[in-house]
Amino acid sequence: MAPPPPPGLSLVSVLALIACSGQLLAAVLLARRYGGRSSATDRWILCWLFYDVIVHLTLEGPFVYMSLVGTVETSEGPLAELWKEYGRADGRWLVSDPTIVSIEILTVGLDSLLGVLLIHAVLQDKYYRHFLQVCLSVCELYGGWMTFAPDWLQGSPHLDTTSWLHLWLYLVFFNGVWVLVPALLLGQSWLALRRLHALRLHTHTGDGLHALRPHADTHRKNM
Repeated sequence: MAPPPPPGLSLVSVLALIACSGQLLAAVLLARRYGGRSSATDRWILCWLFYDVIVHLTLEGPFVYMSLVGTVETSEGPLAELWKEYGRADGRWLVSDPTIVSIEILTVGLDSLLGVLLIHAVLQDKYYRHFLQVCLSVCELYGGWMTFAPDWLQGSPHLDTTSWLHLWLYLVFFNGVWVLVPALLLGQSWLALRRLHALRLHTHTGDGLHALRPHADTHRKNM
């Protein structure tokens, strides 16, 4: 008897994609509403930050709640169905896996707070903006590593990669975004901090030259 064909897009998959599109639209609108005076680069960063916070609070927050009071597998409701759909690609999300739940508690609590603070820092051009940006990016990258590395070391027994939907959309795309964007933000912070350091060195050098000029002028007058 031939094995059943790999699963394709289901109604839950379509609704989940629509929900993600709605979250992205909300982030774009918020970035346009509050980031009008920001640079083009910072408006893109604000769009990501708003999306990041929205996803952590509206999707991962309910996941943490369901996992602490029971499991996704035994929960009911639209969000439970969404996580059950994702659980077809990674079964650990269905059964309150301690590693996953621990990471998500940190993500919902710490990363959401850092995201909100960073939005404020970008909008108000605060001196601590890049400190927060580095902290948030490292937290996101660490969370992604700890989500998948333990399973990879066991031979990925909980991951279903037989379906293009599960592999490329659920596992690669949706998780890859939280690797690519934080990596880009780290690069942006690196360049910004390097420019600030170069400016400080230039300013100090200029002050030193200015301090030497009076002595040079006095020497010329005495000649």
